[in-house]
Amino acid sequence: MIREVWRGLDKWLLMALLGLAAVGLTTLYAAVYQGDHGLWFKQGMLWLVGLLLMFAACFVPLRFLGLASWPLYVLALLLLAAVPLIGEVHMGARRWLNLGLFSMQPSELMKWALIFVLAHWFASREASNWRHLSVAVVLIALPSALIVIQPDLGTTLVLIFSSTGMLIAAGLRWRVLLGTMLGAIAAAPVFWHFMHDYQRQRVLTFLDPQSDPLGAGYHVIQSTIAIGSGGLLGKGFLQGTQARLHFLPEQHTDFIFSVLAEEAGLVGVAVLLSLYALLIFRLIAIAGRASSRFGSMLCLGMASIFILYVTVNIGMVSGLLPVVGVPLPFVSYGGSALLTMLVALGVVQRVAIESRGKLPWQRPGSPLA
Repeated sequence: MIREVWRGLDKWLLMALLGLAAVGLTTLYAAVYQGDHGLWFKQGMLWLVGLLLMFAACFVPLRFLGLASWPLYVLALLLLAAVPLIGEVHMGARRWLNLGLFSMQPSELMKWALIFVLAHWFASREASNWRHLSVAVVLIALPSALIVIQPDLGTTLVLIFSSTGMLIAAGLRWRVLLGTMLGAIAAAPVFWHFMHDYQRQRVLTFLDPQSDPLGAGYHVIQSTIAIGSGGLLGKGFLQGTQARLHFLPEQHTDFIFSVLAEEAGLVGVAVLLSLYALLIFRLIAIAGRASSRFGSMLCLGMASIFILYVTVNIGMVSGLLPVVGVPLPFVSYGGSALLTMLVALGVVQRVAIESRGKLPWQRPGSPLA
C-alpha cells in the first residue's frame, strides 16, 4: 500500500513544498539570528510533524474526508464560538485557545474546514441554484462573523475571498457576483463605521505611509526600505541591516518576506515566487484531473487560499495593500498555520493518488470517491 501511495504522489508538488521548506527555514533563521533561536528549532520540529501528518493524510480515502466535512466544520465553529469566552489575548486580539498541551488558533482550522464543507456541499449541487447558494452563504457568514469580532479582519477576508472562488467554480452566476461586489462597494461607509480604530488607521497609512512615519506608517516604510535595499543579489545571508538592527517589525512572521528580499535580493524573491507558482499550478492541475467533483473542489479551494496568502502578504509588506496580518505560507513562523497547510496538501496528494485509479477502495462514479 505504501508503494502504491508513493507512486501516486504528485512529485512536482512535493518538490515545490520541500523547496519552500528550505527557503522558509533559511529565512526564519536569518530573521531570528540575533533573537530567540528556539523559534527556529521549534519551527523545524513543526515541519517534521507537519510532513508526517501530510503523508498520513495521503492514506485517508476521499470518501471518508467527505463524511468528516460536516463534523470538522461544526468542531471548528464551536472552537471559534469559545474564543470570545475563554480565548487568550495576544497583542490586543483574542484569537487563541489554550488546550492544555498546546494553544491553537481556531480560525486557522476554520479556513480549511470551510473548504471541506463547501466542497462536500457542491459535490453534487450547483451554486446557480438559489437554495444551494443560500446554504453556502450561511456556512460562510457564521465563521466570518465570529472571526471578525476577535478582531481578525485579514483572516475574515481570506475566508470570504477563498470561498468566493469555490462558489465561482461551483457555477455561481457572474451577474450575482458582480451585484454582490457593487453592493459591497456601496456599503463601504457602513463597514468603515464599524471598523476598529487601528483598522481604519491601517487603511489611511496604506494610502499615505509618510503621514505618520514614526507611528502607523513605520512598519510599511521600514519594510519597503528593506525590500528596496536588497537590489539584484541582496546583501548576503545574515547581512541584512534592517533585520540585524531590528528596524523590521514582526520580522519572523508577517514581515519575513522583507528579510528575504533584503538578504537574497531580486534573485531570491524570484526563486520564492517560482516555487509558489509551481505549487499553485500543481494544485490547479490536480483539480483538473480529479476523479470526483469533491476532490476537484477541494483542490481549487486550497489553491485560492494559497493565492490569497501570497498576494496579500507580499502586497502588504511592499506597501501595495493595507497591513492585515496575513502570514507568508511555509515561510512565516507559526505552528497552527503550518500544520493545517501541510495537512491540506496531504489531502491534495490524496486527490492526485485517487485520480490515478490505483487503489482498490476507490469507487469510480461516486461524488465522494
